[in-house]
Amino acid sequence: MKHTKLSSYGIIFAIIGVVLFSAKAVLVKLAYKYDISSEHLLLFRMLFSLPFYIGVVLIKQRKNSQEARKKDYLWILFFGIIGYYLASYFDFLGLQYIKAGLERIILFLYPTLVIIISKVFLNKRISNRQLQAILITYIGVLITFWGELQLENTGNLYLGAILVFMSALTYAIYIVGSGWLIPKFGVIVFTSYAMIVSSLCIILQYVIFDRTDILSYPLELYLICIAMAIFSTIIPSYLVSAAIAKLGASNFSIIASLGPFSTIILAYFFLGENLSLIQIVGTLVVILGIYIVTKRTE
Repeated sequence: MKHTKLSSYGIIFAIIGVVLFSAKAVLVKLAYKYDISSEHLLLFRMLFSLPFYIGVVLIKQRKNSQEARKKDYLWILFFGIIGYYLASYFDFLGLQYIKAGLERIILFLYPTLVIIISKVFLNKRISNRQLQAILITYIGVLITFWGELQLENTGNLYLGAILVFMSALTYAIYIVGSGWLIPKFGVIVFTSYAMIVSSLCIILQYVIFDRTDILSYPLELYLICIAMAIFSTIIPSYLVSAAIAKLGASNFSIIASLGPFSTIILAYFFLGENLSLIQIVGTLVVILGIYIVTKRTE
């Protein structure tokens, strides 16, 4: 009974975390009205988040009873770099060459990659239910974004596809690493460390390659970025880590397939974008796949 209850909490954490992360796309579109670059937007998101993560580490680390080895901290450094930094950066670069529909189809290969990596490196068993859920959720993604998939016969298409696949791969590695390291540090400390590393990478990128003015934007833009930091970065980052701890990396990655569809629905309500019948059908197919992997086995 206790295990079932914990799994239920994990499902709730996963869904709320995925939806809040998806809200980032809506906030990004609102921010772009103020003529801000993607690099500056990413920088503000992490700058406003960073003090909170540092404060949490300073408070929680003293109370953390788990004894982590130096090697574990090196792994946090590694997963922090590839997780919320490299995965986002590869995705941004890839979107310069391919359309958003193809990007989403490639990006949501990552649940499959999570299960493969878990099997190869951690010897995790792949259940028939997980395979069925992955197949169904990916069919849902294809249904939803097939209409947007317009291939252009250019060399840049392949470059863009490779970059987005690297985004999916690095994020999958991060998800697997999270499932392995969270028990060593605890959900809150691990998440805070990983996000601090990612934030420092983004700040370092700005200092080395950019250094343009970031103080002349209107107040409304900074308020949007603060909202993005709180509701689409800080809160969901802890919820996702908690979900991974309770459900496991493989099951969480399948539930996370809900992400692009929650973005579509949020954009419909907050940005007035169209919501087509085919998108609704694709969403229902993905929900079916999520139901398969989360339903209780009697």
